[in-house]
Amino acid sequence: MIVRIRDARLSLLVALFIALLALAADVNQWAVLGLLAAMVVAILASMRPSVRPSPPVPEVIFEEPAERSLLPEVSATLSALDIPVMVLSGDASVLFQNPAAEKAFGEVARGAHLSSRLRSPGILDMVGETIATNAPNQIEHSERLPSERVYIVRSSPVKLPTNGNGERLFMLAFRDISEVRRIDRMRSDFVANASHELRTPLASLRGFIETIQGPAKNDLKAQERFLGIMFDQTTRMSRLVDDLLSLSRLELKSHIAPDQKVDLVPLLGHVRDSLLPLAKDVGVEIALHLPEGKAEVLGDRDELVQVFENLMENACKYGQEGKSVDVFLKNGPGEPVEVSVVDKGPGIPAEHVPRLTERFYRVSIEDSRSKKGTGLGLAIVKHILTRHRARLIVKSEVGKGTSFTVRF
Repeated sequence: MIVRIRDARLSLLVALFIALLALAADVNQWAVLGLLAAMVVAILASMRPSVRPSPPVPEVIFEEPAERSLLPEVSATLSALDIPVMVLSGDASVLFQNPAAEKAFGEVARGAHLSSRLRSPGILDMVGETIATNAPNQIEHSERLPSERVYIVRSSPVKLPTNGNGERLFMLAFRDISEVRRIDRMRSDFVANASHELRTPLASLRGFIETIQGPAKNDLKAQERFLGIMFDQTTRMSRLVDDLLSLSRLELKSHIAPDQKVDLVPLLGHVRDSLLPLAKDVGVEIALHLPEGKAEVLGDRDELVQVFENLMENACKYGQEGKSVDVFLKNGPGEPVEVSVVDKGPGIPAEHVPRLTERFYRVSIEDSRSKKGTGLGLAIVKHILTRHRARLIVKSEVGKGTSFTVRF
């Protein structure tokens, strides 16, 4: 109402002036007041309140999240990479990290400095030098936790499409070379171990040959004893070479899974029969616990014979104190086929169990050599089972024995 009166003030003043003139002309005052009231009502009823434009709302500009400084297609492309990648600003703040980087190093708060996650002085110095010189650099970096990994870390300036802010951007990429380093280390260890294993019998052979050619030239008894030792050493080298060749052949076809059906019931019986002379020599009885009917798996018969010969032979040799070796074959409906070779020997300390399938690894070197082991038997077992898509499960308790289970 106040707004209407304010807007109609000129018309109201005119109506009041007319009323005063009427009074001055001796017009009846009640008639004048009635006329004035009617004019006021008519004027106010005819007026519409004016709508004033609302004051302009100040524009609020929201700063884009850090990762959206890159165009969406660029972010999508970097996210699809399977190597860790970070995009940095000119002050080494993290503008973007792909899922591989989050998985490897954990999530970094957007806009946080690189040092909040990576505390390696080498990486930070390299990034600082790249930012200062605008030239790419790379170093080798090792992570200890949560697992040991080795990366080639490369920092370089990049010209990525952005939303037009013209900011200098830098990319930090991590190439995982842990597997390459592991294979190189394994190869060098293998060459060193193979050379050592061959050097010992070769040195023995050379010494005995020199002795027979020299001081024992006319000593028939010494020659006979030395020839027996030489025969044992050459047999050891022959076994070692055969095992190395077996490993090479298995590695060549490790990606080809066998597709023939093999019944494990007669196969285990055959292996047990072939090891009876050895078991008798060491005073061990091999007992088979087989189910009724067949227990078929996809496999290569000769290779599976090699697997179970190795496991039973090891159980006889290294668990002979228990005087018995039990072989269990489980073939329950809806369950995987399992073969367990159990001895009651001295057992294996827990720290050795994870490394049993490494080449030339021995729990006791002297014990292994005295039992004519090459250190490659379980490595061959592992490679055969890998080809058969099977698992080797080892359980051992010191003083109670060891169980090797093959699960198909």
